[in-house]
Amino acid sequence: METKESIKMYRESLKKYLDDLASRKPAPGGGSAAALAGAIGAALLSKVANFTIGKDKYKAVEQEMAGILNHCEELREDFNSLCSEDARAYKKFSDAVKLPRGRERQKKIEQALKEATAVPLQVCKDAHRAVKLCLPLAQKGNANLITDVGIGAMLLECAFQSALLNVEINLKDIKDDRFILEVREVLEPMEKELVSINQEVSSEVERRKGVK
Repeated sequence: METKESIKMYRESLKKYLDDLASRKPAPGGGSAAALAGAIGAALLSKVANFTIGKDKYKAVEQEMAGILNHCEELREDFNSLCSEDARAYKKFSDAVKLPRGRERQKKIEQALKEATAVPLQVCKDAHRAVKLCLPLAQKGNANLITDVGIGAMLLECAFQSALLNVEINLKDIKDDRFILEVREVLEPMEKELVSINQEVSSEVERRKGVK
Protein backbone atom coordinates (compact mmCIF):
# COMPACT_ATOMS: atom_id res chain seq x y z
CA MET A 1 0.00 0.00 0.00
CA GLU A 2 1.31 3.46 -0.88
CA THR A 3 2.24 5.72 2.03
CA LYS A 4 1.71 9.47 2.12
CA GLU A 5 5.49 9.85 1.80
CA SER A 6 5.72 7.72 -1.35
CA ILE A 7 2.79 9.58 -2.94
CA LYS A 8 4.47 12.89 -2.09
CA MET A 9 7.76 11.71 -3.65
CA TYR A 10 5.91 10.59 -6.78
CA ARG A 11 4.14 13.94 -7.11
CA GLU A 12 7.35 15.87 -6.55
CA SER A 13 9.31 13.85 -9.13
CA LEU A 14 6.50 14.19 -11.68
CA LYS A 15 6.24 17.92 -11.01
CA LYS A 16 10.02 18.29 -11.39
CA TYR A 17 9.96 16.47 -14.74
CA LEU A 18 7.06 18.57 -16.04
CA ASP A 19 8.68 21.77 -14.79
CA ASP A 20 11.89 20.83 -16.63
CA LEU A 21 9.89 19.94 -19.73
CA ALA A 22 8.22 23.36 -19.66
CA SER A 23 11.43 25.27 -18.96
CA ARG A 24 14.09 26.83 -21.20
CA LYS A 25 16.36 23.83 -20.57
CA PRO A 26 17.28 22.00 -23.79
CA ALA A 27 16.34 18.66 -22.22
CA PRO A 28 14.04 16.95 -21.52
CA GLY A 29 12.16 17.73 -24.69
CA GLY A 30 9.81 16.14 -27.18
CA GLY A 31 11.92 13.01 -27.57
CA SER A 32 11.76 12.28 -23.87
CA ALA A 33 8.02 13.03 -23.83
CA ALA A 34 7.50 10.55 -26.69
CA ALA A 35 9.32 7.82 -24.76
CA LEU A 36 7.32 8.67 -21.63
CA ALA A 37 4.06 8.31 -23.56
CA GLY A 38 5.25 4.85 -24.61
CA ALA A 39 6.18 3.94 -21.03
CA ILE A 40 2.73 4.98 -19.76
CA GLY A 41 1.05 3.07 -22.58
CA ALA A 42 3.04 -0.08 -21.79
CA ALA A 43 2.28 0.33 -18.07
CA LEU A 44 -1.45 0.41 -18.80
CA LEU A 45 -1.16 -2.81 -20.79
CA SER A 46 0.68 -4.38 -17.84
CA LYS A 47 -2.17 -3.30 -15.57
CA VAL A 48 -4.72 -5.03 -17.78
CA ALA A 49 -2.65 -8.23 -17.82
CA ASN A 50 -2.20 -8.06 -14.03
CA PHE A 51 -5.96 -7.70 -13.49
CA THR A 52 -6.62 -10.65 -15.81
CA ILE A 53 -4.11 -13.06 -14.24
CA GLY A 54 -5.52 -14.91 -11.23
CA LYS A 55 -9.19 -14.43 -12.15
CA ASP A 56 -11.22 -17.63 -12.52
CA LYS A 57 -13.17 -16.10 -15.39
CA TYR A 58 -9.94 -15.71 -17.39
CA LYS A 59 -8.20 -18.92 -16.33
CA ALA A 60 -8.01 -20.18 -19.93
CA VAL A 61 -5.87 -17.21 -21.00
CA GLU A 62 -3.76 -16.87 -17.85
CA GLN A 63 -0.58 -18.27 -19.41
CA GLU A 64 -0.95 -16.05 -22.47
CA MET A 65 -1.53 -13.01 -20.24
CA ALA A 66 1.58 -13.83 -18.19
CA GLY A 67 3.64 -13.84 -21.39
CA ILE A 68 2.13 -10.52 -22.47
CA LEU A 69 2.86 -9.06 -19.04
CA ASN A 70 6.54 -10.01 -19.33
CA HIS A 71 6.78 -8.36 -22.75
CA CYS A 72 5.00 -5.22 -21.52
CA GLU A 73 7.35 -4.87 -18.57
CA GLU A 74 10.42 -5.28 -20.79
CA LEU A 75 9.11 -2.58 -23.10
CA ARG A 76 8.21 -0.29 -20.21
CA GLU A 77 11.78 -0.52 -18.93
CA ASP A 78 13.16 0.19 -22.39
CA PHE A 79 10.91 3.24 -22.83
CA ASN A 80 12.01 4.45 -19.41
CA SER A 81 15.68 4.18 -20.43
CA LEU A 82 14.99 5.96 -23.70
CA CYS A 83 13.59 8.97 -21.79
CA SER A 84 17.10 9.74 -20.52
CA GLU A 85 18.92 8.43 -23.63
CA ASP A 86 17.25 11.17 -25.64
CA ALA A 87 18.82 13.86 -23.43
CA ARG A 88 22.28 12.26 -23.77
CA ALA A 89 21.95 12.07 -27.55
CA TYR A 90 20.96 15.73 -27.70
CA LYS A 91 23.99 16.74 -25.61
CA LYS A 92 26.33 14.87 -27.96
CA PHE A 93 24.84 16.70 -30.95
CA SER A 94 25.02 20.03 -29.11
CA ASP A 95 28.70 19.46 -28.29
CA ALA A 96 29.46 18.60 -31.93
CA VAL A 97 27.83 21.81 -33.18
CA LYS A 98 30.11 23.86 -30.89
CA LEU A 99 33.29 22.48 -32.48
CA PRO A 100 35.37 24.73 -34.79
CA ARG A 101 34.12 24.71 -38.37
CA GLY A 102 35.74 22.17 -40.64
CA ARG A 103 35.58 18.61 -41.93
CA GLU A 104 36.00 17.05 -38.48
CA ARG A 105 33.11 19.10 -37.10
CA GLN A 106 30.83 18.01 -39.95
CA LYS A 107 31.82 14.39 -39.41
CA LYS A 108 31.03 14.64 -35.68
CA ILE A 109 27.69 16.32 -36.38
CA GLU A 110 26.73 13.60 -38.87
CA GLN A 111 27.60 10.88 -36.37
CA ALA A 112 25.75 12.67 -33.57
CA LEU A 113 22.67 13.05 -35.76
CA LYS A 114 22.70 9.34 -36.57
CA GLU A 115 22.96 8.50 -32.87
CA ALA A 116 20.21 11.00 -32.08
CA THR A 117 18.04 9.32 -34.72
CA ALA A 118 18.61 5.91 -33.14
CA VAL A 119 16.76 6.94 -29.96
CA PRO A 120 13.39 7.93 -31.49
CA LEU A 121 13.78 5.07 -33.97
CA GLN A 122 13.92 2.67 -31.02
CA VAL A 123 10.87 4.38 -29.49
CA CYS A 124 9.03 3.67 -32.76
CA LYS A 125 10.16 0.03 -32.73
CA ASP A 126 9.11 -0.44 -29.11
CA ALA A 127 5.75 1.25 -29.69
CA HIS A 128 5.15 -1.02 -32.68
CA ARG A 129 5.98 -4.10 -30.60
CA ALA A 130 3.76 -2.93 -27.74
CA VAL A 131 0.78 -2.20 -29.99
CA LYS A 132 0.90 -5.83 -31.15
CA LEU A 133 0.15 -6.79 -27.54
CA CYS A 134 -2.94 -4.58 -27.43
CA LEU A 135 -5.16 -6.74 -29.63
CA PRO A 136 -5.03 -9.96 -27.54
CA LEU A 137 -5.56 -7.83 -24.41
CA ALA A 138 -8.56 -6.15 -26.03
CA GLN A 139 -9.97 -9.50 -27.15
CA LYS A 140 -9.25 -11.66 -24.08
CA GLY A 141 -8.19 -9.42 -21.19
CA ASN A 142 -10.29 -8.40 -18.20
CA ALA A 143 -13.30 -6.59 -19.68
CA ASN A 144 -13.47 -4.25 -16.68
CA LEU A 145 -10.24 -2.67 -17.93
CA ILE A 146 -11.09 -2.52 -21.62
CA THR A 147 -10.75 1.27 -21.73
CA ASP A 148 -7.24 0.94 -20.27
CA VAL A 149 -6.34 -1.14 -23.33
CA GLY A 150 -7.79 1.53 -25.60
CA ILE A 151 -5.96 4.35 -23.84
CA GLY A 152 -2.73 2.33 -23.82
CA ALA A 153 -3.03 1.76 -27.57
CA MET A 154 -3.64 5.48 -28.17
CA LEU A 155 -0.63 6.46 -26.07
CA LEU A 156 1.57 3.99 -27.92
CA GLU A 157 0.46 5.34 -31.28
CA CYS A 158 1.15 8.84 -29.93
CA ALA A 159 4.64 7.68 -28.88
CA PHE A 160 5.26 6.25 -32.35
CA GLN A 161 4.07 9.31 -34.26
CA SER A 162 5.87 11.71 -31.89
CA ALA A 163 9.14 9.81 -32.19
CA LEU A 164 8.67 9.63 -35.97
CA LEU A 165 8.65 13.45 -36.06
CA ASN A 166 12.04 13.49 -34.36
CA VAL A 167 13.42 10.86 -36.72
CA GLU A 168 12.32 12.92 -39.73
CA ILE A 169 13.77 16.19 -38.40
CA ASN A 170 17.13 14.46 -37.88
CA LEU A 171 17.09 12.78 -41.30
CA LYS A 172 16.63 16.21 -42.90
CA ASP A 173 20.18 17.18 -41.89
CA ILE A 174 21.90 13.81 -42.46
CA LYS A 175 23.93 13.56 -45.67
CA ASP A 176 24.13 9.74 -45.84
CA ASP A 177 21.39 8.82 -48.35
CA ARG A 178 21.76 5.10 -47.70
CA PHE A 179 21.22 5.60 -43.96
CA ILE A 180 18.10 7.69 -44.66
CA LEU A 181 16.70 5.04 -47.01
CA GLU A 182 17.33 2.23 -44.52
CA VAL A 183 15.57 4.09 -41.71
CA ARG A 184 12.54 4.89 -43.86
CA GLU A 185 12.34 1.31 -45.13
CA VAL A 186 12.07 0.18 -41.51
CA LEU A 187 9.51 2.78 -40.43
CA GLU A 188 7.03 2.89 -43.31
CA PRO A 189 5.70 -0.69 -43.00
CA MET A 190 5.76 -0.38 -39.21
CA GLU A 191 3.57 2.70 -39.28
CA LYS A 192 1.04 1.06 -41.61
CA GLU A 193 0.81 -2.06 -39.45
CA LEU A 194 0.54 -0.07 -36.22
CA VAL A 195 -2.34 2.05 -37.55
CA SER A 196 -4.11 -1.06 -38.86
CA ILE A 197 -3.76 -2.92 -35.54
CA ASN A 198 -5.01 0.07 -33.58
CA GLN A 199 -8.11 0.25 -35.75
CA GLU A 200 -8.84 -3.36 -34.78
CA VAL A 201 -8.14 -2.57 -31.13
CA SER A 202 -10.52 0.39 -31.25
CA SER A 203 -13.28 -1.79 -32.72
CA GLU A 204 -12.71 -4.43 -30.04
CA VAL A 205 -12.78 -1.81 -27.28
CA GLU A 206 -16.13 -0.53 -28.58
CA ARG A 207 -17.50 -4.08 -28.76
CA ARG A 208 -16.48 -5.00 -25.20
CA LYS A 209 -17.25 -1.74 -23.39
CA GLY A 210 -20.56 -3.10 -22.13
CA VAL A 211 -19.20 -6.55 -21.20
CA LYS A 212 -18.72 -7.40 -17.51
